[in-house]
Amino acid sequence: MRVSDSFDGGNIQVINLENKDDLQLEIRPDEGGDFFQWFNYRFSGEAGCQYTFNILNAGQSSYTKGWEDYQAVASYDREHWFRVPTEYVDGQLKIQIELQCETVQIAYFAPYSYERHLDLISSVQLHPQVSLEQLGLTIDGRDLTLVKVGDGDISKKNIWITARQHPGETMAEWAVEGLLHRLLDQDCPISKSLLDKANIYIVPNMNPDGSVRGHLRTNAVGANLNREWQSPTLERSPEVYYVVNKMKETGVDLFYDMHGDEALPYVFLAGAEGIPNYSERLKNLQDEFVSALQLSTADFQTEYGYDKDEPGKANLTVACNWVANTFECLANTLEMPFKDNDNLPDPFVGWSPERSIYIGEASLVAMLAVVDNLR
Repeated sequence: MRVSDSFDGGNIQVINLENKDDLQLEIRPDEGGDFFQWFNYRFSGEAGCQYTFNILNAGQSSYTKGWEDYQAVASYDREHWFRVPTEYVDGQLKIQIELQCETVQIAYFAPYSYERHLDLISSVQLHPQVSLEQLGLTIDGRDLTLVKVGDGDISKKNIWITARQHPGETMAEWAVEGLLHRLLDQDCPISKSLLDKANIYIVPNMNPDGSVRGHLRTNAVGANLNREWQSPTLERSPEVYYVVNKMKETGVDLFYDMHGDEALPYVFLAGAEGIPNYSERLKNLQDEFVSALQLSTADFQTEYGYDKDEPGKANLTVACNWVANTFECLANTLEMPFKDNDNLPDPFVGWSPERSIYIGEASLVAMLAVVDNLR
């Protein structure tokens, strides 16, 4: 028996592998030690045998409510992911699998590797309306890449989309992949209409260092990027620093930040209702955007989500709030589940890369619905 996390996005620590019915593992914390929940490892054993993994430190993880009704994902080919029996008992996460092949990969959610990220941005640059801009280097020396879609006409609206500020929330980049491919589909009237009215700026992976390191929430020096927007620095949060400077150059009329939520089994939006500059105009845009997204996908709902901030009490270190307040624009955080979507449950795959891709595509409909009214 062998367990390995020596690959892009891997995260696990082996404690004891002597008993196949009690393979003891622990999740390695992010840099800084404040966060951990993401796991991603490969296991080799005997096909036809059943194995039980016990993640011993699950009870000390960042979001223990995330383990309630949670099922881990597994894949034999690293393309198709399915859920496996998982139980949270006495502070330990118990994962069981009967091997169909000798080697399986098991993860918190379907990984989106850095290599796939590079494939994505390399492939879309072949489109005549796409250009890439390297905004700067991360702390580990990786490119922070901006995908620019449109002709740059300054009379058009400017839409900004970011994903994976929290690297373990891989569903965010799956959603960006779906959004990008639909946006570049020359036969899609929604995409063509939106690009007639807007230039679109997309950062598919805001945190490539954390993604490769197998972090849940932070970058290479332990910074939670979604708490750095008010005063980013090159030393601590260059990823945000570069994006903020580019936003100031282009302006922002709509901002869409993609995330995943560990605990809530729903797709929902978190808006910027609590910012000091919130206005009736922004409220009307928010209502219009929410209604359009509800019509475009049955996966989205409004009953469950985060409590809205009181007027003037929003945390301006958070991307959605800072961008909305700075540019007085429509801004939302899209949250997707790590578990299943309880509105439309799928016991075999739960929330999945495929459904994340669909929500990315559906988001373009909501953007088109409001684009004429953004200013």
